[in-house]
Amino acid sequence: MRKSLEQILMWSLVVALMAGCQSPSPALDNGPEEPDEPDVVEEEDADEEEDAEEEPDPEPRERPEGAVDHTSEEHELWVTEVAGPFHHPWAVAFLPDGRMLVTERRGNLMLVEDGEATEVDGLPAIRATNQGGLLDVSLHPDYEESGWIYLTYSKPEEGSQQTATAVARARLDGTSLTDLEEIFVQNRYSGAGRHYGSRIVWLEDGTFLVSIGDRGQEPPRAQDTEDHAGSVLRLNDDGTVPSDNPFVGDDDVLDEIYTYGNRNIQGMALDPETGVVWAADHGPRGGDILYAIEAGNNYGWPIFTYGMDYQTGEPMSVTETQDPDELPGVVAPNHQFDPTHPPSGLVIVRGGYFENWQGDVLVGGLRTQEIRRLVVDGDEISHEEAFLSDDLGRIRDVRQGPDGDVYVLPDRNDGMLYRVQAAEE
Repeated sequence: MRKSLEQILMWSLVVALMAGCQSPSPALDNGPEEPDEPDVVEEEDADEEEDAEEEPDPEPRERPEGAVDHTSEEHELWVTEVAGPFHHPWAVAFLPDGRMLVTERRGNLMLVEDGEATEVDGLPAIRATNQGGLLDVSLHPDYEESGWIYLTYSKPEEGSQQTATAVARARLDGTSLTDLEEIFVQNRYSGAGRHYGSRIVWLEDGTFLVSIGDRGQEPPRAQDTEDHAGSVLRLNDDGTVPSDNPFVGDDDVLDEIYTYGNRNIQGMALDPETGVVWAADHGPRGGDILYAIEAGNNYGWPIFTYGMDYQTGEPMSVTETQDPDELPGVVAPNHQFDPTHPPSGLVIVRGGYFENWQGDVLVGGLRTQEIRRLVVDGDEISHEEAFLSDDLGRIRDVRQGPDGDVYVLPDRNDGMLYRVQAAEE
């Protein structure tokens, strides 16, 4: 019950009279300062608790056996082989017990333990043709409780040679997949065997994004919002549609669509500190770009592109401008790779031993056969650096492992899994 003003004044008078009746002493002369002492102690304890919560500096490490020296602007690097060879590997995921899963595009899922790879059986039907096959692999954020492993792949259409990007989930039991569920298939099958997209990114709310390429034959499909091609989708972990997706309730747009006007995103990741999802998208003959994924955005393909027509060498935008700001409703990219950098695999560096790379975006390159490091400054890229140029081959995947090191998969028929470490100075 709140005290009345009269009660507060009465108690103040009583306390003052009691204090006046007591004999003065040196201790009481210093009395007003005594209540502050416990506060000072508590503040010191609080500081100690805050210090205790800070992550300790990483322990010094010895140079790994067989490491090859490489250099970058901010760090000297050690590069070592971890496992392989793999046949055109596409993605790697890290299990909590230290083992790893590696996908091979030809349709194999490999379980890596202590450098040795074992094939996992029980996969869905996959048609591995051209750029299609078994593609991304990702663990559910609550993997230790749910056990779900997610795969993207090119699903064959019964009775034809056409395929569609699909998502399935399953659990790992020894070297077999169990409880296999196909939770998504794009709504139109296509030929050509190109532009599947297929990167999975988990969001903080437990939903996930998956990129679907434009499938390489009819670019305008990326502007057709009744077609999954050329989009980023957002799904619940069971493949259903979140009720707060940006176009739910719009009869002209598929409920799964989160963004559209995307050409072929093969690099996409969430920055765990800022919550920004960065995506690297292929352009035609140049025009490779990086942008932040935001709900409801149209990124313009093929209305807008910096790329050139493969046959004529002329600008490929179906409009007369290559300036996205002149196109209502089109969101401009945050960065254009110049020189060109056909991107696959992307990670934002957080934690670990790369002290000078914190918050930087690493993007693998296929034709360029290198990794580009992009320095993020707000919503802009302030600096771009290439490293590991021509050393490992076409880079298909780039990830940061639980140990803080960077792992790289080259797209080769004898591709190794490499670990990139910041060298001790």
